[in-house]
Amino acid sequence: MVHLWLRAEERPDEARVGLTPEGAAELVARGFRVTVEESAERALHFQPYLEAGCAPAAAGSWRSAPREAIVFGLKELAEEETPLVHRHILFGHAYKGQPAGRRLLSRLRAGGGALYDLESLTDAEGRRVAAFGYWAGYTGAAVALKAWAAQARGELCGPLHVHPSRDALLAELAEEMGDVLRPDALIIGARGRTGRGAADLLAEMRVPALLWDQEETAGGGPFPEVLAHEVFLNCVLAGPGTPVFVPSDAATMPRRLRVIGDIACDPAADFSPIRVNDRATSWAAPARRLEDAPVLDVVAVDNLPALLPVEASRDFAAQLLPHLATLDRIDAGVWARARAAFDEHAP
Repeated sequence: MVHLWLRAEERPDEARVGLTPEGAAELVARGFRVTVEESAERALHFQPYLEAGCAPAAAGSWRSAPREAIVFGLKELAEEETPLVHRHILFGHAYKGQPAGRRLLSRLRAGGGALYDLESLTDAEGRRVAAFGYWAGYTGAAVALKAWAAQARGELCGPLHVHPSRDALLAELAEEMGDVLRPDALIIGARGRTGRGAADLLAEMRVPALLWDQEETAGGGPFPEVLAHEVFLNCVLAGPGTPVFVPSDAATMPRRLRVIGDIACDPAADFSPIRVNDRATSWAAPARRLEDAPVLDVVAVDNLPALLPVEASRDFAAQLLPHLATLDRIDAGVWARARAAFDEHAP
C-alpha cells in the first residue's frame, strides 16, 4: 500500500497545496493511505480531507512518519541539519548549483532519502507533466505592474498578500494603476505556460506587450529590445545555453527599462539570464531597487502563484493527480525519470 503524507508547508506566505480533498478521495478509493497534516495557512480547508478518508496529523510530524511514507509538499523544507530518511516530493531547486539545493541533497544523502523533484516529473518527450507556470506568469506580471505603479507614485513596491480570487487581485491592481498611461512590456518565453499567463494579465490591464519566444532569442543576444521597453518579463526556465537577457551592467546602460519581472526566478543558478540581479526578493519587499536615476527595480519572488492559492492549487493538483495515482509504480514512468535525475545529481 502506498502511504502518501501530505505535509504542511514550512515556508511563510505559502498557502498552496498539491492535492485537493477530491483528489485525496480518489487516491483513497484506489487503496492508498493518505495522511494530511493540519495547516493554519493552507488555502483549502482541512475537514474535507478527513471526510475524504485521510488520516489527520500535526503540522511538521512528517519527521517521525513511517519510513516508507512518501512525503509530499510543494516548497522547500525548513533549514535544518538533520538527515532526511524519507522519499520527498517537492520543488527542490537543487540541480542548478543553488546553495540551498546543495544542502537539501546533502541531507538526503546523509539519511538515505530521495528527492522526486516536481520540476523533474516529465513525460517521455521531456515535457513537465504538472506546473504552476500559468499562475506564476499571471501573478508575476501583476507584481511587475505593481512595482511600475509604485514608481509612478515615487515609491518602492510594498508588501504582497494573499488574494481570495483573481477578481480581487485585478481590482486591487486596477486601483493602484489608476487611469494613467500604461507602460509597454516585453515578454520572453511568451509561448509557454508562464508566458501565456503573463500575457493574459497584461491584456486584462490594457498593457501593450511584445511577445518573444525561442525564435526571437535564437541568435544568443545581446537584446537591446529588452532595454527599450519599460517592463520586461522573463518567463524562461533557464538551462545550459540559455542566453543572457539582462546583462550585469544593464542598470547603468541607456534604457527605457524600469521594471524587470524575473518570473522564472532562479537568480542563484549558474546560468540565470538576468545577470543584473543575484538574489530573490520576498513578499515583504518584492521589489529591489537596482538604480535610482533613472530608476530600475527587479521583482524576483520565487513563489508568486501563492498570491492566488486557491486557483493555483486546484489547477496544479488537477495536472498532478493522474501521476500521483501511479505512485504504486514508483519505479516506472515519470517517477523513475525523477529518481534518475536525483541519482545523477546526488550520487
